[in-house]
Amino acid sequence: MNLSPRIFIITVLMICLGAVPLIADGIDEPFYTVLFSRMLILSIGAVSLNLILGFGGMVSFGHAVYLGIGSYVVGIGTFHAVEDGVDWMANGFIHMAIAVAVSALAGLIIGAISLRTRGVYFIMITLAFAQMFYFVAVGNEKYGGDDGLSLYMRSDFAGLIDLSIDNSLYYLNFAFLLLSLYLCHRLTNSRFGMTLRGTKSNEQRMESIGFPVFRYRLVAFVIAGAICGLAGVLSANQTDFVSPAVMHWTRSGDLIIMVVLGGLGTLFGPVIGAVAFLLLEEFLSGITEYWQLFFGPMLVLVVIFARGGIDGMLVGLDRWWQNYFLKKKAEEN
Repeated sequence: MNLSPRIFIITVLMICLGAVPLIADGIDEPFYTVLFSRMLILSIGAVSLNLILGFGGMVSFGHAVYLGIGSYVVGIGTFHAVEDGVDWMANGFIHMAIAVAVSALAGLIIGAISLRTRGVYFIMITLAFAQMFYFVAVGNEKYGGDDGLSLYMRSDFAGLIDLSIDNSLYYLNFAFLLLSLYLCHRLTNSRFGMTLRGTKSNEQRMESIGFPVFRYRLVAFVIAGAICGLAGVLSANQTDFVSPAVMHWTRSGDLIIMVVLGGLGTLFGPVIGAVAFLLLEEFLSGITEYWQLFFGPMLVLVVIFARGGIDGMLVGLDRWWQNYFLKKKAEEN
């Protein structure tokens, strides 16, 4: 049977991600459920960034801002629910709705300003917005300031999902990852997605044939921000803690690395990149506290020898596999 190795590996990866809580419970290691749950959340953030970076060519160094917005929506909501007894402010559905709306609004404002520039100027403006949000959070002493804000309860979903159970939170994260992948698939294969890809390849040509490039890019920017804001809600519930560090530019850099490592402009590349990044971080940090010294050269090697990231390596494996079967069939004939 001529089965594509790439499809097989990706399918196995997704099945394994879905089975993590069962495996962790079976070996009595709940730590792995928490670790892989973090991978799922960052995968959602990386998928949203890939929409504008991989398919739209927009290098945003402020994408983690939306993670911070979603996290602080949960943190502030649960803070007032505990301190002031305002029960509805702990509602998870309200948290998600507000996080998506505020993140989309922030994406609209940031995108409307930064998309009027190109190249390094675009990067610097997104970075400037990220730092602005970061210092606003640092200076807000009521909600912890630089020390962050501990969550004394998780989002309440009216008894439908108990997020105090790590397995329940894991499968909620997994469901939203699948949803974000499906949404990204539909978007990138639609007329909107094809136009967005065209603006990455040749912006001037797309404008000359009548496409409103700015409008398409801005819509993509808003959608990416909304998805990442949702990841922020999940992240706050996962860590039980909200900190300005979650929206620092270095976190945006981590998301970029995940996308590049997995494969720019591919559907499952960000998921592969997030899993590989965090597994390497966990493994290397267990050996030395200076794990970045080893991770950096490894990333450079991937960029040099695998231009399409890990997913690009899998595509190359597919070509070898197809050539092997063609050669085998020719020999049989």
